[in-house]
Amino acid sequence: MQCLICKKPLPFNSKKRLCKEHSSPQYLFKPVNLLKGNELEGTSPSVFVGEYGYPHVNVGILSPPVRDKNAWIYDSPTFWASEDFGKSNILSLRSSLINSKFNVTVKQQSNKLLELAQELTLSLKPTDVDISLSNKPKSKLNFDNINLPHGPQASLLKAELSSNPSVNKKIEKTVYDTDFKSSDALSYLYKNKIDENSLIKLLSIGNLGIKSQRKLVPTKWSITAVHDNLGKFLLNKVKDNDSTGYRLYFSGYLHNYFLILFFPDVWSYELFETYVGSSLDYTTDHEFYDGRTSYASNCVGGYYASRLAVLEKLNSLRRQAKVLVLRFTELSYDTPLGVWVVLEAVRKCLSTKGLEFSSKEEMLDSARKIIYNKFRININYFLNKSKILEYINNQKRLFQYF
Repeated sequence: MQCLICKKPLPFNSKKRLCKEHSSPQYLFKPVNLLKGNELEGTSPSVFVGEYGYPHVNVGILSPPVRDKNAWIYDSPTFWASEDFGKSNILSLRSSLINSKFNVTVKQQSNKLLELAQELTLSLKPTDVDISLSNKPKSKLNFDNINLPHGPQASLLKAELSSNPSVNKKIEKTVYDTDFKSSDALSYLYKNKIDENSLIKLLSIGNLGIKSQRKLVPTKWSITAVHDNLGKFLLNKVKDNDSTGYRLYFSGYLHNYFLILFFPDVWSYELFETYVGSSLDYTTDHEFYDGRTSYASNCVGGYYASRLAVLEKLNSLRRQAKVLVLRFTELSYDTPLGVWVVLEAVRKCLSTKGLEFSSKEEMLDSARKIIYNKFRININYFLNKSKILEYINNQKRLFQYF
């Protein structure tokens, strides 16, 4: 196997796809001072739609300050997770992305800059773009619990494509079919192996949906909408499956650890989130078989990201289950990197072999030991408050009468 960037051979049996040099924060960072005045000749891997001032929003074309044939790496959370990129790697990448922004209304139809931004999302590969800015941006990182971080920003005066987007035919079909509902378009593209990160950009930039209903969707809202939509799509399939056995998974990524428990039963899902080292304050949300009727306002975006990864796993197993997820975030996770961390950490957790048990009691005993040994936390504090466990225990007591 070769490094994706320099093509040098990688060590035998290496699970990585980048060599040590080309995965280092020093290599990944592209400083703003590479800009030539207010002019930018870059390669755009992504766009961004802000939420402040809604329905008047800022749309940003994100690009490093130089041409880069490997610009895909600046906007690839799944790849970062597969390479076990740490915080410094990710911040080096994202701080290199200049946000060249302009202001529009969410229902605006005719705007050349908006049309260019929309064209960029038709391609699964980054596209070269020439940009003129109102001023040279200053180095700065912008953080959010939901959005990916991005670097310095400046007002966009002019932009032109300097290479042709490599248009994906499946994406093109959904964008130009103006009778295609956005929810159906998302499911169609997901079935055709278009990753959720691309779907988020398509929905956010107003490229999906029935023509009269198309509008810009702030990226923060688009992320949760896509995770929720894809989760519901998978759930309709999962509910037709037999139930799984007792299964336990545990692992972590970027100082976020997940304990995931599968109980043999029809679908339900519950998430607890807490900080390790805190006073065991927590947030929680749940749903039973019929789903939620309101937004998960306690765990917010993390609820839908975690649920999507869980449903992907159940769908691959062709099983359903009652699922209890406990998230333990270490205090060293002091820089929010976005809700993708939850999605990818849960995916990584569920990609492990896991443990199987013959009873609920055995699985819960093992879960208690794992978390106590790792964090010195007694999870009975959460288990005693679990709606799913309360339901399972009540169901067991009810059966004892018959």
